[in-house]
Amino acid sequence: MNNHTKIDTQPSIPTIDADKPAGEKLQKLLARLGLGSRRGLEEIIKAGRISINGQTAALGDRAVLTDEIRIDGRQVRLKAEREKRRRVIAYYKPEGEICSASDPEGRPTVFDRLPKLTGDRWVMVGRLDINSSGLLLFTNDGELAHRLMHPSHEVLREYAVRVLGEVTPQIASALTTGVQLDDGFAKFDDIKEGGGTGVNKWYHVSIKEGRKREVRRMFESQNLKVSRLIRTRYGVITLPTQLRTGRFIELDAKEIGKLVESVGLRQRQGTGLNHATRQKQARIHKKPLKAREVRKKHNEQAKPATPNLRTAKFRKI
Repeated sequence: MNNHTKIDTQPSIPTIDADKPAGEKLQKLLARLGLGSRRGLEEIIKAGRISINGQTAALGDRAVLTDEIRIDGRQVRLKAEREKRRRVIAYYKPEGEICSASDPEGRPTVFDRLPKLTGDRWVMVGRLDINSSGLLLFTNDGELAHRLMHPSHEVLREYAVRVLGEVTPQIASALTTGVQLDDGFAKFDDIKEGGGTGVNKWYHVSIKEGRKREVRRMFESQNLKVSRLIRTRYGVITLPTQLRTGRFIELDAKEIGKLVESVGLRQRQGTGLNHATRQKQARIHKKPLKAREVRKKHNEQAKPATPNLRTAKFRKI
């Protein structure tokens, strides 16, 4: 009798789960294509406004790129992400613009001055309120935008903030330890002094969240009022020193590569600026910005000057 056990040296063949549904969740697929946030698209699906291959879609349905998907009867042009040229724009938002594609009140929006896309759309990464200015990122890659905004990736945002009053060491400690807001706990990762005289002083803060008016509300929790707020950094991208208010620049492949790697995505061929886009961008920057009517406050001339916040040295409190 042979006591030796025979060992099967043939590699095992993985089994295929026939019950696993094909495709990607509908809201995720459409969000990746830049057609809205996942939560917003879920509401549209619930409202019965989306169809897949002629059938009204329901929450939980999946789809593939070969499906015919329509929103309000209009067919969505599906394109594999790898076939798209991944693009990212850095825009210097001025005060007075709203972070929306359109506004019922007719106010200027951050999309007004962006370059037009054919068969694609810009997805805004995060928001700034109407009274804030600084760096806004836009991309045509919905998945990249989602990861840059999702709290799980803890993407750092930096702001230069002018405060009416003084941030004492005790207040700085409270803000970096954490304060309770109406929508939960919040804290700065860092806070530094940035100069200023009198009651107006500048501070430089960093935070890994992007809740509505979060920076302002954190200072308000300490009975301090923010009079100016400028975002100077989002993730690995810093507000370019050569960029003027109301202007944008398109990032090159190297800059985009750092950005996508920071949130765990793979780099892609054909990323960033090409020759035609670079030439078009240069022509746009030569043109003067169209004037907009600005309602000045009666004390505008008395407003303290803004230092060069992109090159200023900040001292830790």
